[in-house]
Amino acid sequence: MKSILKTSIIAFVAAFVAVWAFSHMQEQNPTSNTTSSQVVNTNFVAPTATVSAMSTDFTVAAEKTIDAVVHITNKSTGRARQPSNIWEYFYNTPSRGYPRIGMGSGVIVSPDGYIITNNHVIEDANEIEVTTNDNKVYEAELVGADPSADIAVLRISSEQVFPYIRFADSNLTRIGEWVLAVGNPYNLNSTVTAGIISAKSRDLNSYDGKNQSFIQTDAAVNSGNSGGALVNLEGDLIGINTAITSNGMGTFIGYSFAVPSNMARKIYEDIVEFGNVQKALLGVSGNGLNARIAEELGIEETEGFYVAGLEESMGAKEAGMQEEDVIIKINKAPIRKFADLTGYLGSKRPGDRVNVTILRNGEEKTLSVELKRTPFINYYGMRLRDLSYKEAKKFDLKEGVHISAVENGRLYRRGVQEGNVLLSVNGKKVTSTDDVLALDEDSIYELEFINEDKERMRFIFE
Repeated sequence: MKSILKTSIIAFVAAFVAVWAFSHMQEQNPTSNTTSSQVVNTNFVAPTATVSAMSTDFTVAAEKTIDAVVHITNKSTGRARQPSNIWEYFYNTPSRGYPRIGMGSGVIVSPDGYIITNNHVIEDANEIEVTTNDNKVYEAELVGADPSADIAVLRISSEQVFPYIRFADSNLTRIGEWVLAVGNPYNLNSTVTAGIISAKSRDLNSYDGKNQSFIQTDAAVNSGNSGGALVNLEGDLIGINTAITSNGMGTFIGYSFAVPSNMARKIYEDIVEFGNVQKALLGVSGNGLNARIAEELGIEETEGFYVAGLEESMGAKEAGMQEEDVIIKINKAPIRKFADLTGYLGSKRPGDRVNVTILRNGEEKTLSVELKRTPFINYYGMRLRDLSYKEAKKFDLKEGVHISAVENGRLYRRGVQEGNVLLSVNGKKVTSTDDVLALDEDSIYELEFINEDKERMRFIFE
């Protein structure tokens, strides 16, 4: 009996202790649950604040811009030709013997009706019509164009004040920034698409002789968008949509390209104020660097612009720049490739001064350089400028026209090279680029040159 009672007491006490221990543990961990558990990484740190996502409300930007983007109709006649580059797919290619009607877009940039578009949208036009977003139709005047940058300026007249888009500073745009493309693809007026900036200072062809420095985006752009607006989320203009990548006849497959607003604005202001584009140059020649070129040159720098030559009487040489210098910055803009250099200079005018940072023998130097007007003209596949005094003396000439580059394969195969001098065109002596420009480029039948060995060469063309 005693043993049974003793055993019962021990069991009761043990049960009581177990119940008490369980209750105590529940009080210490009131949220514990015996049927579930939470796995937490040992390096987990609980967030102390939430981070809001970037706004993706595009309605304000769309409302501010849609009425300032116009539809452009280019009516012209002429024989058919195959498009020579991707942006020529942005308007209809004509059939032989029939009128050509091209479609594109444009951006009103002033309340008195000035419009920026692409040169290829209005090229060879006999008549240009502009339709605004409220379906009013205007006959447009071509004020001027810069084919090398593919920018043209039009004007429409009315007693009303036109809605317009303000310019933004395209140098301040950032990769990854949201943008809107506004235009008229496939005659679908007032179309808005969204994307981000995918890259800057993009050159689509390093060998075409064009100074391209596009903003690249993934906003959908198609035939008819050409000349339309690329805007930021404030509704301000950061670019003029110009080209796309395509495997076929101009259909968008992922990326589009826009002329930066700083370049477009400068061209527009030059044309309105001076009637032509005031191009400013440093006066250097060379290459944008990469690993292959750096290895060939035997230098360590793989980014920047390598100075291989300097033009006489131009700002770079006068400021003390030397061959083999590497340009890495202009003012505050980094120069990593050739398109960075041309893109930045495209927004400057002759007479402007810039601070150019160079690397020379591994040391940084900053030079103050005055930009000067381009001394070059393009004529019959040649890049020409007036002879300097030293060059004229070298060739025993008083005056002449120096050949800085030869892109005409016909002339190159006959031995015409950079450094030669053009003496006459169709038997008429030329002593300056002004003389050359006065002669019709389409009716050339005879050219005379002198090479660096002072040998004269005369070519007669049938």
